[in-house]
Amino acid sequence: MVDLITRRPLPDALAQAARIATQMIEAQLSDLSGPVPDAMIYAARGGKALRAFLAIETARLHGVPPQVAAHAAAAIECIHAYSLIHDDLPCMDDDDLRRGQPTVHKRWDEATAVLAGDALQALAFELLGRLDCADAAKLDLTLSLAQAAGVRGMVGGQAADIAAETADVPLTLDQIIALQAGKTGALMSWAALVGPRMALADQAALRLYGDCLGLAFQIADDVLDVTGDAALVGKALGKDAAAGKATFVSLLGLDGAKRRAVDLVTQACDALSDYGDDAETLKDAARFVTARTH
Repeated sequence: MVDLITRRPLPDALAQAARIATQMIEAQLSDLSGPVPDAMIYAARGGKALRAFLAIETARLHGVPPQVAAHAAAAIECIHAYSLIHDDLPCMDDDDLRRGQPTVHKRWDEATAVLAGDALQALAFELLGRLDCADAAKLDLTLSLAQAAGVRGMVGGQAADIAAETADVPLTLDQIIALQAGKTGALMSWAALVGPRMALADQAALRLYGDCLGLAFQIADDVLDVTGDAALVGKALGKDAAAGKATFVSLLGLDGAKRRAVDLVTQACDALSDYGDDAETLKDAARFVTARTH
């Protein structure tokens, strides 16, 4: 584990977060065998681990070491992995590839994919129950993750996104922002608030940071869906346009969407001003979301 230091390269921080979260998930399943636990581990590997990084880095910012924040980092990666498994199913986005590898229902079957997703969701809350922090912080983290992952957050946003595909009238920009605040932003914001929640500290600055980061991330995804290289992104591209869906790109234009993402990154970085140089790696993460190629 790293010491509490001011700044380190973002790739190193992301790699460490991925390692911490994956090892924690694997440790929880080490006594099990079979297709469901195997699929759970398969789904949790190979991502950017941005949400785990946010959990660990905001915890570090509040004096909480990585090994103490590890359960929260693993929990948010469990929820994220579960959402991707279900999102890829034929009844949802019907994707064959994720992170350049066969999706879980292609690698195994649909039943295994559903069960692996269900089990990852349950494991997330088991992990939070094992957090070594004040009971008030543990309760706050658990309740807030349930809300961020549920119908008030990610699930609600996903339902709105599915409904938009067959709507007679395309969504407005404000409606898309609200939709994505749930579908993508809720989990990103939760991860960014792990630090202040664990430390029982003020959440305002990192809440603004997380909200701006989540929206910038989704705009960057919309841009990549138009301009990205499928081999780098690791999944099919152009599906939004083919489905006639309203996106940030379709409403703002490609250049307008890019400018909006850059403005959001600026807001995210400005929100961290009170943390001084200690927040530089978090600022690097905000810049990364619009510069990434996958």
